[in-house]
Amino acid sequence: MGIFNLFDRFKASTNDRSPWGDFFFEPVSVRSVSGVRVSPDAAMRLAAVYACVRILSETMASLPLVVYRARPDGGKDRVTDHWIYRVLGKRPNRFQNPFEWREMLQGHLALRGNAFCQIVSNGKGEITELIPIHPDRVRVELLKDGEYRYRVRNQAGNEMVFPRGEIWHLRGLSSDGILGLSPIELSRESLGMALAAQDYGARFFSNDAKPTGGWIEFPGSFKDPEAKRVFRESYQSAQSGSNRGKVLVLENGMKFHEVGVTNKDAQFLELRKFQITDIARLFRVPPHMIADLDRATFSNIEQQSLEFVMHTMTPWAERWEASIEADLMLDGDELEVEFDFANLMRGDAASRSAYYQSGIQNGWLTRNEARIAENLNPISGLDQPLRPLNMVEEEDAEEAEQEQEAQDTTPEPEDVSDPEPARQDHETSQRLRMIVESNAQRLARRLSKKTSLATGDIELIAQALGIDFSTVQAWATHMNTFTDEASLADALVSLGMNK
Repeated sequence: MGIFNLFDRFKASTNDRSPWGDFFFEPVSVRSVSGVRVSPDAAMRLAAVYACVRILSETMASLPLVVYRARPDGGKDRVTDHWIYRVLGKRPNRFQNPFEWREMLQGHLALRGNAFCQIVSNGKGEITELIPIHPDRVRVELLKDGEYRYRVRNQAGNEMVFPRGEIWHLRGLSSDGILGLSPIELSRESLGMALAAQDYGARFFSNDAKPTGGWIEFPGSFKDPEAKRVFRESYQSAQSGSNRGKVLVLENGMKFHEVGVTNKDAQFLELRKFQITDIARLFRVPPHMIADLDRATFSNIEQQSLEFVMHTMTPWAERWEASIEADLMLDGDELEVEFDFANLMRGDAASRSAYYQSGIQNGWLTRNEARIAENLNPISGLDQPLRPLNMVEEEDAEEAEQEQEAQDTTPEPEDVSDPEPARQDHETSQRLRMIVESNAQRLARRLSKKTSLATGDIELIAQALGIDFSTVQAWATHMNTFTDEASLADALVSLGMNK
């Protein structure tokens, strides 16, 4: 006896067309070798399948949808006043909100490989609604000219015909470019085995955890086949349904011999564990996300979660984005759609803190951008990026070198011991003028490119020349523009020497 004995017995029970058999109560679908009819709805009876489909659907539905217009400088401007954003991000149809709508369509994709929506538009050509259609009610009809159209059966059983332009079709992996392949149909045998094992376990415990198979030894013989059939049916009726577990009474020297297979012989538990991993492999979901922690460790769960984002959800998001841009947007819109994965890649508090600190200190992230990323309101004055003082841009590198050389060549004040006051005052005045001229030239190189002086520039001049802020501010009101760097330097020298 082995594992095949289990499926042989289950196959026999599912082929039983007697009044107490299950044949006429099973859904009409494709039967697997294990004897189980496998369909997308039947596969959802497996907890692992339901968990995987739910994870894919809920994750896709929870991703923020961003519509933006690309800028010439490579940036992106978010668009919230376009009809495509209102349909996809606010109200896809009169029955559903965006989360429910995307969750349903992703579930159709994961189970059946296809998702369909009827496109409802207004007189301007703008889409006003996307009404989902169950894939089981849609049939694709190929036309003689190579085109195809959709035949949809409504709730009343009537069939309606839609051209390609009135149906939005999301496809999974496809072999012909028209219809996506159903993962459930392709994995029919694996899922059939899992369903058979699950049903066997349920039957095992419904019979008080005792195998029901066996044979009856009869020392005599029945007078005809009809008598044998009547005895068999009466025995089964007496030991099934509400009579299960009652005392069995045999006559004429009959003996009951039990024949069963133990869960150990059938490797029942090992099979059930393997099927969980196999189903997770089918949907490309990390096993730990469906509560299978047999091979999970503290060090690899974070990496598996990142792989789920990169290798599972990113392809699904790209499939959605490409289909939206190709089939729903007009050619002149020049818009792009993107699902934002920032929330899935946030990491813990320590990682986010290090990320923000690096961005702010290196000048590629403003403090308000970091606050917005943490769902905090922006604060006035934190919109300017910071720049490290020891780093300059490449085009300003030569100017910085010249300033450094000027600082190196500026003579240091000497110790004056000349007893003559007139000579001493003259030398002090000369040294002061050289210092002022040097600082003025550096300031002129920095400020000559500007058309007006800001508050920060006035503070810089006051600090470099040792003058009060109010004095420089009054001077700046008359010096809004400068013809060249030399004239600005002369003006700064005059300001510094006069004060």
